[in-house]
Amino acid sequence: GRAFIMYGTAGETWVAMGDPVGPVACWPELLWEFRMTADRYADRAVFYEVSHTHLHLYVDMGLSLLKLGEEGRVPLTGFSLEGSNRKALRYGHRKVAKQGCGFEIIAADAVECHMDALEIVSNAWLKEKNTREKGFSLGYFDRDYLKQFPLGVVRGKERILAFANIWIGADKEELTVDLMRHLPEAPNGVMDYLFIELMIWGAAQGFRWFNLGMAPFSGMAAQKMGPVWHRIGGLVARFGDHFYNFKGLRDYKEKFDPVWQPRYLATPGGLSLPRTLTDIGTLTSGGLKGVLFK
Repeated sequence: GRAFIMYGTAGETWVAMGDPVGPVACWPELLWEFRMTADRYADRAVFYEVSHTHLHLYVDMGLSLLKLGEEGRVPLTGFSLEGSNRKALRYGHRKVAKQGCGFEIIAADAVECHMDALEIVSNAWLKEKNTREKGFSLGYFDRDYLKQFPLGVVRGKERILAFANIWIGADKEELTVDLMRHLPEAPNGVMDYLFIELMIWGAAQGFRWFNLGMAPFSGMAAQKMGPVWHRIGGLVARFGDHFYNFKGLRDYKEKFDPVWQPRYLATPGGLSLPRTLTDIGTLTSGGLKGVLFK
């Protein structure tokens, strides 16, 4: 009971979210147990967005590795807005602050008191984006879920303009956010302001990294002689950007000067790969309807 795997299921696929959580020494046995349990149900186990540091564990299980993109992490030791390389961030931060915005942390045990205001922000964001809630690797609004975590919020004119729930890693290794929402009428740059304030707060609390999350299909070349999956990923990044703005997501995160690290899908591969990718799409999109519609 010292480690666990977070996972969801869709179709015949058991999708583990990232690497196991807990001491690395527990991982090999846990990974095999997860795979064998899926096998007993005649299903397949895959591991979504695993890090590059322990890829040998997945290779030892006979799984194929497909690069999904890169994850950006901002070092927080000594983080500040000083210096020429932070000029743009400093200007944007001050611009939002001058419009009467302020930042605060709401402790997990106090989140319930603000839930109605948070839901107003969330619903307005969904309506403005003309989208629906997703799931799995993407945060979604759920009252019982949100009150388990502290929140970072931006206030202006006595109301909440933006918020993000905060995931805190063990031993203050890193913090990140899951669900991020803002009002359509919030000042331009309000999410930059929220991220910056969270980084400043995290640095003051002694955290080492702020995780910005994935840039899908980032760092994948589409050269003629490259691996087939990299060529597909590179082409998706180039031509799919028209619809999903993958490059825009990478460019947005670049402004915080992160350290980029690859993330992979560990999967049985072969003829089951198309079905596996469909199941993952169903899971991350909040069901088949989410794959077909926003």
